[in-house]
Amino acid sequence: MKQHVENFTQHLRTALDISGSSQITSTGQEIKNVLVLGMGGSGIGGSIAAQVLTDQLSVPVLSSKDYSIPAFVGENTLIIASSYSGNTEETLIALGKAEKKTKQIFCICSGGKIQEIANEKGYGCLVIPGGIPPRGAFGYSFPQLFKLLAINDLIDRDISSKFTSAIALIDEKEDAVKKEAFEIASRLHNKRIIIYAQSDYEGVCIRFRQQINENSKMLCWHHVIPEMNHNELVGWREKSDKLAVVMLRNHDDFERNQSRMELCKSVMGKYCSNINEIWSEGHNKLERTLYLVHLCDWISIYIAELNGTDPVEIEVINYLKGELSKIR
Repeated sequence: MKQHVENFTQHLRTALDISGSSQITSTGQEIKNVLVLGMGGSGIGGSIAAQVLTDQLSVPVLSSKDYSIPAFVGENTLIIASSYSGNTEETLIALGKAEKKTKQIFCICSGGKIQEIANEKGYGCLVIPGGIPPRGAFGYSFPQLFKLLAINDLIDRDISSKFTSAIALIDEKEDAVKKEAFEIASRLHNKRIIIYAQSDYEGVCIRFRQQINENSKMLCWHHVIPEMNHNELVGWREKSDKLAVVMLRNHDDFERNQSRMELCKSVMGKYCSNINEIWSEGHNKLERTLYLVHLCDWISIYIAELNGTDPVEIEVINYLKGELSKIR
């Protein structure tokens, strides 16, 4: 897994080559909304992309991380089925339901049943390299979402230059990213981690939480500002040396939220001395988002090393899938 994090920008470059050489085209029909189907490492890209592109999209982009699809899905809904393996049970069942309501369907996968369905029914399909854990393939799958939104004229078609600048930034900052990640991981080791960010970076929070869960083999939780100021903040009542806070921050966060974060630090600081801030780098939201994703991925890897755990191992998930396969 460490090697996959190390190769993050190379994965992004490969993804751009795949999307750039693809002959995939739009259905040519009106699109009123977009639904991304996907679970875990395959599904988080939809949540993050929607937040990165919130200032560009003229239609809502939502994600379904379940067997079901919303009632609004219809002939003017663009469906993107994202499953790294191509065999994700929930995504396949949700796709089957979506097929009854719309023909505007595209897929992102490395093969499996999703690719078979796409080939059989003529759905546009972007095939990415396989053979690694889905959470390690974020760099391969994430840019493909932008490609599919672009060819359907929902965002600017020039996606390559935007990702190229983000790649250059991360490559330039890589040594500093690793250094900061290790320092923070050392403070989070053996702690219960709580992640906070402004609400439009919740997708990044979720990705970080998932990486802590899967790579570091630890429980943690997240919340967003300002919403947590109306509920969770009241829960800070008991001192504990087992807790550690991580606040993901951006210099362009809304000024009122900047003030809220500072005030939250003063409240939480009465009960927790382990409060860490991670400031993003970048000139636009895509750069800042990818920078934070990469840095947080490194933190999860370093915590795994400090815990003496294998970041690749997911025996309990494999057990669950195996048991479900016995139920008909």
